[in-house]
Amino acid sequence: MTRDLVTVIGGSGFIGRYVVRLLAKQKHRIRVAVRHPNEALFLKPMGDVGQVQLLPTNIRNAASVARAVDGADAVVNLVGILQPSGHEDFQSVHVNGAEAVAKAAAAAGVRRLVQLSAIGADRNAESAYASSKGEGEIAVRAAFPAATILRPSIVFGDEDGFFNRFARLACIPRLPLPLIGGGKTRFQPVYVCDVAEAVARAATQDAFAGQTFELGGPKVYSFREILELVLAEIRRDKMMLPVPFFAAKIGAFFTGILPNAPLTMDQVELLKHDNVVSPDARTLRDLGIDPTPAESIVGTYLERYRKQGQFSKPVEAA
Repeated sequence: MTRDLVTVIGGSGFIGRYVVRLLAKQKHRIRVAVRHPNEALFLKPMGDVGQVQLLPTNIRNAASVARAVDGADAVVNLVGILQPSGHEDFQSVHVNGAEAVAKAAAAAGVRRLVQLSAIGADRNAESAYASSKGEGEIAVRAAFPAATILRPSIVFGDEDGFFNRFARLACIPRLPLPLIGGGKTRFQPVYVCDVAEAVARAATQDAFAGQTFELGGPKVYSFREILELVLAEIRRDKMMLPVPFFAAKIGAFFTGILPNAPLTMDQVELLKHDNVVSPDARTLRDLGIDPTPAESIVGTYLERYRKQGQFSKPVEAA
């Protein structure tokens, strides 16, 4: 059977590497479109010789995007940013970039397009991140109506920037963990391998064309419960300090100007809203995927934050 040629734009990122690995395991041909191919060489051993190809691509350059999608059976756009940096802002990446990919895919006669968005995407959202994601979805639908849009909640896995971030904070002596907004915001963390499976199915099967799916795990957690899970897994006792949203925004005003800022004002705005799957949404199960519980995975990579690593003894109950 002839396997598809799948172009994965942003394939060297956190989610992308799992998508590439899965598609390679399924024997598809993969063209990984990234800005710096030399930094994505680790992807090539995931497939057989010549199965994984790297192509220099800038999502803000229409000509390079056109080259990336030319001849592909399916295109996956995973490019996204959490905060603006240099020439990259939400408008240029989430809106203009997504539109450029969709238009190029349509012009090239690509059969399937998968656009990775986010739960909470809404052009009318107060958060610039969520608003740009919403505008990007509209632009993609206009240019490629049969696109499959995937909206994950917080994605967890070995290289994630969420559970790992708070585990690192918990290791700093005398620094309490911040409970922004009192820790009441709800999340539905989804395993990166489940997201990769969703991407692969949408990219290689026609049945999911034109649909939008919201991807969440089997359990909803409050922000406080997530921090409690992190502390339990790294076996540390840490004070949690409630921080009102207005105070968090003041702090983010100053930290947001730093490179790779730990918290921005826009992220504080995001934290005001629950990040969970909508009651009437199509989900992982509609894609034939049984979601993986966070408790069964996070301990496998958070153990490095324990005082003695994997050899740390469990904390005894008082």
